[in-house]
Amino acid sequence: MSQKKTVIVTGAGSGIGAATAKRFARDGYQVVLNGRTAGKLQAVADAIGTPDQLLVHTGDVSSAEDVRSLVEQSLKRFGGIDVLVNNAAIFVGGGIDEVSLEDWNQQMAVNAGGVFLTIKATLEELKKTQGSVVNVSSVSGLGGDWGAFAYNATKGAVSNVTRALALDLGAVGVRVNAVAPSLTGTEMTEEILANETLMQKFRERIPMQRPAEPEEVADVIAFLASHDARFVNGVVLPVDGGLSASNGQPNLG
Repeated sequence: MSQKKTVIVTGAGSGIGAATAKRFARDGYQVVLNGRTAGKLQAVADAIGTPDQLLVHTGDVSSAEDVRSLVEQSLKRFGGIDVLVNNAAIFVGGGIDEVSLEDWNQQMAVNAGGVFLTIKATLEELKKTQGSVVNVSSVSGLGGDWGAFAYNATKGAVSNVTRALALDLGAVGVRVNAVAPSLTGTEMTEEILANETLMQKFRERIPMQRPAEPEEVADVIAFLASHDARFVNGVVLPVDGGLSASNGQPNLG
């Protein structure tokens, strides 16, 4: 059995998940890349370039069967699980008169249900390794957005699941934390990033006047999972360029 630590990263095929997988690989972890699209996962694995250190697992975190397979294959390959990064998510925008029941259920199943299933499936292994969970929430899980109530609901669930499980699991040595990014340069946000009118609105609200890079979020995830954060538990940490520092009033300068 390997003495190296092992991390599972869901939604590892692009964006924050891909950057996170690459960061943990650089830190010497054995990395399990999970996502729904094999080609994207393999491209990330190829970019990392250490096949003996990697496992690519195609599966949907909203499927209990896929999650069981993810954990079983991870243990078979690497022998243990030290860190779980729950990054997989989908977004369907619109008002309540536009979002269908199917849209609502699908977002809940992936964004919130996936967190439930993966933590539940990895918990016994995380207890053995005194490991940690880092969930990827969002500033959309700390407050509301116009036209995104369903996504807000799922990310609000992720934030509060993080806090509640930190209470439940701290005594058994498993830390549970989350990051809450604001606008980040990923596939999910391509349309926003390409729209100069929208980007100007974001620059007006984000004190650092730009979106985050996926690597900047990945670095914070790596910190929360690290020994340096060994007494950090139950935190939902904004990675937002100062967005949440504002009380919401406009800049009058």
